[in-house]
Amino acid sequence: MAGIYIHIPFCKQACTYCNFHFSTSLQHKDNLIQSLIQEINEPNSFIDYEESIDTIYFGGGTPSLLSKDQLEKILDALSANFKINYGAEITFEANPDDINPESLDYWKNTGINRLSVGIQSFDPEELKWMNRAHRAKEAMSCLHNIRDAGFQNFSVDLIYGSPLLQDDQLIENCRVLFQQQVPHISCYALTVEPKTALSHLISAHKTEDINTNKQADQFEILLSQMKENGYEQYEISNFCVPGFRSKHNSSYWQGKPYWGFGPAAHSFNGNNLRRWNIANNALYIKSIDKHIIPFEEERLTTVQQMNEYIMISLRTMEGISLVGFIKRFGKEQSDKLLKNTTCYVNEELLTIQDMHVILTAKGKFLGDGIAAGLFF
Repeated sequence: MAGIYIHIPFCKQACTYCNFHFSTSLQHKDNLIQSLIQEINEPNSFIDYEESIDTIYFGGGTPSLLSKDQLEKILDALSANFKINYGAEITFEANPDDINPESLDYWKNTGINRLSVGIQSFDPEELKWMNRAHRAKEAMSCLHNIRDAGFQNFSVDLIYGSPLLQDDQLIENCRVLFQQQVPHISCYALTVEPKTALSHLISAHKTEDINTNKQADQFEILLSQMKENGYEQYEISNFCVPGFRSKHNSSYWQGKPYWGFGPAAHSFNGNNLRRWNIANNALYIKSIDKHIIPFEEERLTTVQQMNEYIMISLRTMEGISLVGFIKRFGKEQSDKLLKNTTCYVNEELLTIQDMHVILTAKGKFLGDGIAAGLFF
């Protein structure tokens, strides 16, 4: 089974930390959405149209800026071109300021059955520092509206480790989500990406730099809070109550194929070929008008495939399946991998359980570094 990703590259305003591809000008939104629909309809040799679709994910940018008509036309194009499984998970990213009873009603009626809400924080000063478009009051009210609309499956994003976030506010952010019975929570450490407003502010000494020790402490707080409240950490940054894992994101970590549409959208054939569309709205529209999908691609070597398998698998609760590794890359390579784990097992950063290499509680703080240390 495969997944589909739809990139909607528009936002009301730029968040301080964001380096995703988007535009704050909505002038060409109608043209771009028409081009996106045309891309879906264009025959594409990269896509295996015999694969059934188990998940669809609207990301961005801000998909909640789509009109009802635009959303319906995109979903109609997908239905016309793909074998979408009954009950497929269809996730829609939305900002709290776009969530109201009317919008929730039409999202639900178009077939959206899972929401991903970019709350980030309930603290007014931190939201202002992040340059988020919503206020703390909207962050709270949107959760009530989602429940009232009948959405059972939804996720909330939180950011930790920012200069303004104190430990007690992080605990309060978690408390609110637990109280509102949010079934899925994604927690991301604030990172400083090149060419973002945050990077410029730090360089100009107008805001504090990231404190990695503080981030590690707050990550530990998150782990404790989630465990106490019955959430499983099924991936380094993702927590859920049992039964509410993100099927779409899980497919990435499992190496399943997915097809991306829209500027900057990525695709993967589930084996050794990756593609990504050009991250430029004007050039994307111009190319699609000529029936040309503007992409670059990379063919992964065996070593790159093994390293990617290690990197994405190690982030999950199940860890690296040695049986799966043997099946894909052979016993000799699996033995080398197992040998490379020895020092981390001795340091109690990794454990081997039922032919799986799994990060320990201590290892989760060093996951990326451990993965790099296991690379071929």
